[in-house]
Amino acid sequence: MSTDEHVAPAAVGPGADGDVADRDAPARSAWSVLRPLVLRLHFYAGVLVAPFLLIAATTGLLYAGSYQAEKLMYDHELRVPAGDTKLPLSRQIDAARQAHPEGTISAVRPSPDDTGTTRVLLSGVKGVAEGHTRAVFVDPYTAKVRGALEQYGSTGALPLRTWIDEFHRDLHLGESGRLYSELAASWLWVITGGGLLLWFARRRRNRRATAESTAPAAGSATPTGRRRTLALHGGVGVWVAAGLFFLSATGLTWSTYAGANVTDLRAAAGQSTPAVASGLTGEHAGHGAMPGMDMGGSDGGHHATDVGYDAVLRAARAKGLGDPVEIVPPSGPSAAYTVSQIQRSWPEKQDAVAVAPATGEVTDTVRFADYPLLAKLSRWGIDLHTGVLFGIVNQLALAALALSLILLVVWGYRMWWQRGRAGAFGRPLPRGAWRQVPVYVLAPSAVGVAVVGYYLPLLGIPLAAFLAVDVAAGRIAARRTRSA
Repeated sequence: MSTDEHVAPAAVGPGADGDVADRDAPARSAWSVLRPLVLRLHFYAGVLVAPFLLIAATTGLLYAGSYQAEKLMYDHELRVPAGDTKLPLSRQIDAARQAHPEGTISAVRPSPDDTGTTRVLLSGVKGVAEGHTRAVFVDPYTAKVRGALEQYGSTGALPLRTWIDEFHRDLHLGESGRLYSELAASWLWVITGGGLLLWFARRRRNRRATAESTAPAAGSATPTGRRRTLALHGGVGVWVAAGLFFLSATGLTWSTYAGANVTDLRAAAGQSTPAVASGLTGEHAGHGAMPGMDMGGSDGGHHATDVGYDAVLRAARAKGLGDPVEIVPPSGPSAAYTVSQIQRSWPEKQDAVAVAPATGEVTDTVRFADYPLLAKLSRWGIDLHTGVLFGIVNQLALAALALSLILLVVWGYRMWWQRGRAGAFGRPLPRGAWRQVPVYVLAPSAVGVAVVGYYLPLLGIPLAAFLAVDVAAGRIAARRTRSA
């Protein structure tokens, strides 16, 4: 059994370091000169980024289960026994305001099905975090208030899921904490791609060696020790690689820096997500409710010339907006109500209309079917990433991906440990791999890396820092050698 047979490729993690170069590869082939560079990048990226990936995967695993946990924990607020006839929406809103007069109405989500409660969302409530609302849950059949909870985000996350969501996104450290998740997403596709290259190259070489040899394949026996860890790491990594690429790409779309660049690129390409025009002009202008005005009465708390939530909902229904929907009241005297479908599960329902408060006429309509392609892909990608597109099946798949990533990281570090001697981590890979790459390959590669690093700064900056430290370490070592 050759030394090479101890080295199996890996998709993710620090253990895919290998022991020797591909001795059987054709001399100076493209892969023979690139392999040491890919190996070194894969190894060091795994060593340095794996802790962040481990955190992201662990918190992501928790988030995948948070939807079902939320349904169980808040069942009293979310569900009611099915009745015969739902009361007018205005009566439900009045009941919510009588029980909770604090703040102002920022949105209303009518009962989406026979057993769902209506949510009246209040903003500006003392003690509620900025960007969050207080959701008052109302029985649509009796107008009885079932409870009130803090809510966050477009998916209507309640306290349990909100806590886990923020833990996954920023570790409860605010904007600075979001850098950890962006760093993980920025490097995940690089580590995965490097692992795939190593895995397929070794698989092809082993097949060639087997075909040329009359002896039984050395790897035919059940692997043990480090070889077994390598086999598990590489095999599982290949199976989940597509999912890891997906998590990386979609995670970057709403990250701080890379996400802003993605948004700018989409805008430049005319692929931004369209929004319904809520401003009023002409005969419709100047008759809406004033911002934050809460006058009471059967119209749900709006200006005397306001047609009210029931008429607005009827106008939206007439335009084909089925449940679930969210109604946002006018932001000023020259603004309209906006009614938006909020179904994120397949098939998506994201149509929206603007309704003039004085007349109840629809003044603008946006259909999800008319979204630009990238806007649709972004919507589907985010909803698939967050586990809502295909419901519990989606959440189970995300949990499996998160668990796989945790195992890959653990196996990666274990391989690194097993590669060492006397219970110590193995030595780092030697420097200088880039010197073996021809200039005609290295130059365009460097340009490509620079471009990608510009748009993904938490990939580019750490990579530049690593190169600087590596060069400095090399020079220090060379000086010590000369002075010895």
